[in-house]
Amino acid sequence: MKIVFGSDPNADEFKKQLLSYTKSLGHEVADFGSDDPIYANVAFRCAEATAAGEFERAILLCGTGIGMSIAANKVPGAYAACIHDVFQAQRAELSNHANVITMGAQVIGIELAKMIVKEYLSCTFDPASRSMPKVQRIIDFEKGQK
Repeated sequence: MKIVFGSDPNADEFKKQLLSYTKSLGHEVADFGSDDPIYANVAFRCAEATAAGEFERAILLCGTGIGMSIAANKVPGAYAACIHDVFQAQRAELSNHANVITMGAQVIGIELAKMIVKEYLSCTFDPASRSMPKVQRIIDFEKGQK
């Protein structure tokens, strides 16, 4: 799977560790950086590339994960979930078909973050699931179908 990473400067080391770990799981990874103190700029670039199909998923990191999630969710076709436990990581994909997850480097430790990444990337949304109508409603609303 092709995964893009981005972070704010505060989460740079956290990002590097997760990027390396994700690569060790056999995924192709890209780093869209962490130099911009305006975290939204990195979130937008990663979310746009994911929504365009250049990457299958994005992992965004900042202090809490909240700001990255808010920013990524402004990009049409990007569906970001702020994750801080393994169950949320699983449900982000299985129930919500999130193509972006965000985490807070000041909220969780690196070992939990690794478990979250592994779980999230191991899950695949089933379009025949009972979650599909719920996900489709979000997609339709985004496209202006009130």
